[in-house]
Amino acid sequence: MRLTKRTNISMRVLMYCAANADRLVTKAEIAQCCNISENHLAQVINRLGQLGFLHTQRGRNGGMTLAREAADIQVGAVFRAIEAAVPVAECFSETDNTCPLIAACLLRRAIADATEAFYAKMDEVTLDQLVHGNTPLLSLLATDTRHDRSAPV
Repeated sequence: MRLTKRTNISMRVLMYCAANADRLVTKAEIAQCCNISENHLAQVINRLGQLGFLHTQRGRNGGMTLAREAADIQVGAVFRAIEAAVPVAECFSETDNTCPLIAACLLRRAIADATEAFYAKMDEVTLDQLVHGNTPLLSLLATDTRHDRSAPV
């Protein structure tokens, strides 16, 4: 199984926000710290806001924060929400499935079971567990007061 770039970026954004939970963070500082293009980042931030993982505030002093406590955000829920539109294999696609074996193939069921087991395992992991107490990560995501706080989200 391979997670999409969008899911990877989503987790970076959420971890950055969790590491800097005491303030609004900006898109520009996340882009710089996490090596993400601001275009990709804007799309991901918008989606995370729609899904209820982020609270965004527009304007000169805008930014974003987690919409709920880091302990209440399960990694599996984030993965499911972001990966929902991406079929794990061709046979799971309702529009692009050209597999002639679909009616008799048992591999599809095995893949579905394995995928659900993966998500279930990731449900055991919270954003809080990934960030808090993780000193090496926190030092990478440390607040840098040199960032321009006037940059909009």
